[in-house]
Parts: sequence; C-alpha cells; structure tokens
Amino acid sequence: MTATSTPRVVSLIASATEIVHALGAGDQQIARSHECDWPARILGLPALTKAKFKVEGSSRQIDTAVKSLVEQGLAVYEVNADALKDLAPDVILTQDQCEVCAVSLADVERAVQGWTECKANVVSLRPHTIADIYSDNQRIADALGCRDAGAQLNARMASQFSEIAARVGGRENPGLAFIEWIDPPMSGGHWMPELISIAGGINLFGAHGAQSPWISLEDVVAADPDIILVAPCGYGIAKTQSEMSVLDTNPRWQGLRAVRSGQLFVADGNAFFNRPGPRLVESAQILAEILHPEVADYGHMEKNVVRHRAVVS
Repeated sequence: MTATSTPRVVSLIASATEIVHALGAGDQQIARSHECDWPARILGLPALTKAKFKVEGSSRQIDTAVKSLVEQGLAVYEVNADALKDLAPDVILTQDQCEVCAVSLADVERAVQGWTECKANVVSLRPHTIADIYSDNQRIADALGCRDAGAQLNARMASQFSEIAARVGGRENPGLAFIEWIDPPMSGGHWMPELISIAGGINLFGAHGAQSPWISLEDVVAADPDIILVAPCGYGIAKTQSEMSVLDTNPRWQGLRAVRSGQLFVADGNAFFNRPGPRLVESAQILAEILHPEVADYGHMEKNVVRHRAVVS
C-alpha cells in the first residue's frame, strides 16, 4: 500500500465490520468472517473463517464443545490462511478479548505465520467498556485513513447515549437480570452494566469492565429481578425462544416475580448487546423500551425484542 492508496481491509470480527461501515469505509472491505452478517451487503464478500464445532446444537452442547476445545489447547475457530494470503490485505481486523466468541488474534497469527511477505497492519481489539469501544472506533479509523470519521462516529454515539439517558432520567430504576447465555447461565459484563445504567436500570449481575460472569439459577432467585432480558451471544430471537424451555420448565424460574408478572423478554443477542460497536446505541434503546416503556419508544418492540410468555404452572 502506498501513502495515497486506499487500504484493503479484511475484518474477521462482526463488530469491527460494523465499525468499518459506520465510518463510511465499507467499500474498502474485501473479506469477512463467517459471523459477519451486517450490514447485509457484506454477505457477498468471501468468508475466511469457520467454527471447529457444531453451531447447530443446544446452548449446553455448544458450551461443552467449546470448553472441550479450549481444555485441549485447540483453537475454536479456523482462518483460511491461503485465501487470506491471496487477498493480500493492507489491514486485518481481529480481537484478543475472547477466544471462544470469535476469531482471535492468535488465530490470525497462526494463519500468517508462514507468510513471510505479510505486510498487513493487524489491528486487534479488546474492548471492555464504552470508552474502550470509542478507542477501537478511532484505531480502526486511523488504520483505514479516515481519522475524522472516527471522531465523528464517537461524537454521534455519545450524543445518542446522552439522549437515551435524558429521556429515562428521573424515574425509578428497575432491577434487571441480563442473561447472556442460557445453559449454563451467564450474565453480561464488560459494557453491559453501562448500557443498563444509561437505559435507566439497575444491573443485578456483572461488573463494569469485567468479564461476563457465570451465574446460577439460585443467584437469579435470590435477586428476584423486576425484569429479565435473555439475549444470548450469537443467538437471534427464534433460536433463543427454542432454548427457553430449559428455564421455563424449572419451578424456581416459574416462581420469579418477573416471570409471573410478564416482565420476561427475549432479544436478538446476535445483532445487539454482544457486539461492541455502533449498534450498542440500538441496544441501549431496546433496554430503555423494556425498562421504561412509558417514555421510551424507539420502534424495537416485536422486531428486535419480544415479551416471552413462559408456561407457569
């Protein structure tokens, strides 16, 4: 790449792909990961990665398969090294935050280890907070040669978060249990406590900037949340609904106040919440609609979130 040419970009993580397009640099992307699915126009790009486990199983089966690979010291994902080399990108976007959620920096390093002429700028993301996400937005913008667009994207996101907080401000904050994985149950950490606070809720599990914690059903029963939102990482609404029987049939779950009062919601965790990029704004809007429906209406209900009707005995 010369000083005046436009960088050719391969994004191997869905959130980075969304950032690239939010920066107005979508035309620079030449390949993607198998998990990159938004915006829809990138689906025509070659997918250079795949999972090494069956993604069609239940949440328990997926958890078992992934943990087995990690315990054996094996990679969870595979990068097509030959295809990556043939494309000769100038910039490769990846992450080193979570080795089980997406293609990682280690996967990319393995793919290019025999590529002696690799001159690509490998940008690895590790966001834990909203401030980290702003930093990643700017790092990607700098790598793509559109620095001003990074600052503009960050200003836009900050303004939108402020609008949401102002809209729900001054009201009683309900306690929210956010479920990021169903079986075994996990709550949301990293940026989720901030999003819940912005949307006018009290986060019951997980700490600001910390890893997402495993929790037990006993933890949820003890907290007895006002509202429950289930949005597993990588799952759309239909898949999540198909997994809810694990919880719905449990008498302790049935006894929760939120379940009995109809304050149990399922959202699209694949598109929102779990992707640290521009659509965290929409994620905060969804939370605001759930927590404060009397003042927040962003048009997400029934489209990106549904009220789950558990069968209570």
